[in-house]
Amino acid sequence: MSSWAGRTAAEIATAVREKRATPHEVVAEHLARIERLDGRIGAFRRLRADAALAEAEALADRPDLAELPLAGVPVAVKDNLAVRGESTRNGSAATPDTPAEHDHVTVARLRAAGAVVVGLTNVPELCVFGTTEGVHGTARNPWDTSRTAGGSSGGSAAAVAAGMVPLALGNDGMGSLRIPAANCGLVTLKPGHGAVPAGIGNGDWFGMSESGPLATTVEDARLMFDVLADRHTTAGTPEPRSAARSIALSLRSPLPGVTVSRPYADATRAAADLLTRAGHDVRPAEPPYPWWLGTTSLAHWTAGTAVDAAGLDPRRLTRRTRVHAAVGRRFVQGVRTGDRREQLRRRLEPFFAEHDVLLTPALARRGPAAAPWHRRGWLRNLLANTNYSPMTPPWNLTGWPAMSVPFGALPNGAPCAVQLVGRPGSETALLEVAGQLEALRPWQRTAPLD
Repeated sequence: MSSWAGRTAAEIATAVREKRATPHEVVAEHLARIERLDGRIGAFRRLRADAALAEAEALADRPDLAELPLAGVPVAVKDNLAVRGESTRNGSAATPDTPAEHDHVTVARLRAAGAVVVGLTNVPELCVFGTTEGVHGTARNPWDTSRTAGGSSGGSAAAVAAGMVPLALGNDGMGSLRIPAANCGLVTLKPGHGAVPAGIGNGDWFGMSESGPLATTVEDARLMFDVLADRHTTAGTPEPRSAARSIALSLRSPLPGVTVSRPYADATRAAADLLTRAGHDVRPAEPPYPWWLGTTSLAHWTAGTAVDAAGLDPRRLTRRTRVHAAVGRRFVQGVRTGDRREQLRRRLEPFFAEHDVLLTPALARRGPAAAPWHRRGWLRNLLANTNYSPMTPPWNLTGWPAMSVPFGALPNGAPCAVQLVGRPGSETALLEVAGQLEALRPWQRTAPLD
């Protein structure tokens, strides 16, 4: 491993600010690792090697370099967010190959903080599904390349888990950060609504989509979240001391008929035991999920795709996407009212008045095989996604913050993960609890690819 590729973002930024490393050498080492590994992983749709090196050189001359929280940190950006000078393909052949004139606000904030964008990462078409494959490539889990990295931020997660970048930007409309983070052994935070600017697609999937970090440590996730949320901190700032909290433990899938496999249930119980020993009040408690949660999730999921697909040439969309959008068109008008989302919030608010944090499995089972899912039927994709990732959608519907945190391992040695959920405005509290899990049971940060 080179001297900087594989380091945390906090370590890199500190070294660059203190002039123990230059942005150019840091970026060059990460680009070399991408060139060496990405043929096996498929994380990147577009690599910006020359542009990134030029931007790293310019960064070294910034008069405020010593104050930048992400000084010289290479980052990858999900290919549904605009990067100036690059096209935003959103995983599709139907989108225009036209360079963006401006950065998305989250990309602009990362660059203002000193980060260098090295490339755009693969996504499933229109970021619809929980596996990442399509006309621009297949993103594989670096821990088990026979398996998907997850989706829709699959390329971003794969890039971080392979040590090709220390941080990546993704977003989450029904689990699209938490699913790949759980597959790939990463920390992620889906912020609550309004904490970080969205502006994703044509209406943020009715306000459900949120941008957030993918990282290998809680410190790095907090650091990137602070930049995205325009909260002013610096790499190396001590983690807040975690207070004792009331934590509800739930192993039940929100969707009837979908069960949680033993590895994910066991990991969640073990995390609960660890947090109990750390002084938290952890008790079994089931959120009052309504019977209509599954149909509401499907309506919002498909309707979001219907809006995003409008105006695109359907002949250039894959069949699964066309069917998903066609199903969703009948729901768009009803979904726009937000009535069901408000009912769900009212139903769950008493539960979160009693409990500070909800602890659940992050997934129900390991990710599907890395396969050409984009060539398979819609129903087959729907069942594969629902059966392995039922835990994430409720918290997009409510708009409340949720995290995926690595914890334990699957039988093949790949990472397992738990989910932490909190009430509105509890991002800091979730990061504190995640930090305790990390301190008490550290995880291997990147996959053993070398």
